Amino acid sequence: MSDLHAQMIAAHEAHDQAALVWLYTQAANTANDPDAACFFLTHAYVFALEAGAHETQTLHARLVAHGREA
Repeated sequence: MSDLHAQMIAAHEAHDQAALVWLYTQAANTANDPDAACFFLTHAYVFALEAGAHETQTLHARLVAHGREA
């Protein structure tokens, strides 16, 4: 996870919305518990909304499936 964390920091510093969506989604996919996964999914979703990314609907559906969004 440390490599992923370093990539997240670099993407934040570069204001790279597309990378942030992808990296936070990857963090959610590899999280060891549902709360951590949903934490990362929420961030990915927000970055996707801000960027107008095509992943927005998929991320939203995942949050709904975890009962985190209506």
